Amino acid sequence: MKQAMYFVFAGISVLLFFYTIDLIFYGTPLDAGLYFNQKIFYYHVPQAFVLFLAVIVAGVASLLYIKRRDGRYDDVAEAAGEVAVLFGAMMLVSGSIWGKAAWGVWWQWDARLTTSLLLWMLMVGYMLVRKYGGPSADRLAAGLAIFGAVNIPLVYFSVKIWRTLHPEASVVPGLQGSMRTTFWLSVLLFQIVFVLLLIARVGQSRIQRQVREVRERALDAGLLD
Repeated sequence: MKQAMYFVFAGISVLLFFYTIDLIFYGTPLDAGLYFNQKIFYYHVPQAFVLFLAVIVAGVASLLYIKRRDGRYDDVAEAAGEVAVLFGAMMLVSGSIWGKAAWGVWWQWDARLTTSLLLWMLMVGYMLVRKYGGPSADRLAAGLAIFGAVNIPLVYFSVKIWRTLHPEASVVPGLQGSMRTTFWLSVLLFQIVFVLLLIARVGQSRIQRQVREVRERALDAGLLD
């Protein structure tokens, strides 16, 4: 039943993907300032939403893992961390394309851009620690994930704290008509994709952890060399 529901939502995400493409390129008007280049907004901002959500999930799961020492929480944290790195990279690339169109340069050491880059690098560090951190890698990585989640408000409110070139968060509430509908459908699409990726990766992480635990018990019992 669970597998069937997974494929149903995967199919819905595929249909929604093609539908949003039609809306983005044919159903929404051109922006008065950026013209066609503004279309990347419908991908860039939802990608940022997924990055924030993935980091928060990784941070909360890591906190629960440290508190309860239950490997299932660590599985969720690892999966969410990987998704955060993926969508963070997509967000930075799409943001650079948008920056080139809006500001004439691919990158500015703007407060929002810089804090977003640092958040992404923190999650990359999280994955590196998990892979190369040794026996205590899970706990060290958990601390990084919690720190990343705590920093989400700093990234979000950076456009209000400092003078910044990046548009403020008030842009989204100001959307009207087809632009508003298209944007929130795109957000829904990316959230569904996030959940699907998270579920798939958690399942894989859980199997890997169970194999490691079986191997460790076999070693302790002298069944393996």
